[in-house]
Amino acid sequence: MLKVGLTGGIGAGKSEVSRLLVEQGAVLIDADRIAREVVAPGTPGLAAVVDAFGEDVLAPGGGLDRPKLGSIVFADPEKLAVLNSIVHPLVGARSRELERSASEDAVVVHDVPLLAENSLAPLYDLVIVVDASPETQLDRLVRLRGMTEEDARARMAAQAPREKRLEIADVVIDNDVPLEELQRRVREVWTDLVRRAHQPQE
Repeated sequence: MLKVGLTGGIGAGKSEVSRLLVEQGAVLIDADRIAREVVAPGTPGLAAVVDAFGEDVLAPGGGLDRPKLGSIVFADPEKLAVLNSIVHPLVGARSRELERSASEDAVVVHDVPLLAENSLAPLYDLVIVVDASPETQLDRLVRLRGMTEEDARARMAAQAPREKRLEIADVVIDNDVPLEELQRRVREVWTDLVRRAHQPQE
């Protein structure tokens, strides 16, 4: 099994690359999606969050009011640390469970937005960074996601700088290119990942 960490700045096109890798046969473990699952209604995760932050963080339907919780934790590093101490271990446990259920020669791609920020590179056999220029990122966030330029710039500034991500990359996928070229590059990377996955382990 080859464990791959996939990351990239917001708007760099990481989701598109993970989709293309899944088309090729990768097993995808999406940290963001799992983070939502572990605090779904009825889970111990949600109970722990309510315990820590009070009933106010619940939406009328009983689910988590993400914008409300976000406004509490992003303004207070200590509260953010409390939230992370609840959610991260649950995400880690679920990720390992999904990984264990993959076949022995699988290429398991962990889609981890904050891989560089949380110094998680050592957890993977290989790190792929999806890279795009800040101009491209900004354009995609404003044009495709409907953010204001100010909001988009703030989101980009809150992440690790591009240089820090590139430092930890074993493979860089340039996404300042037309889709056909991106698809070709992903196929090329996939061939290499499969070769590595089938190599006898040291």
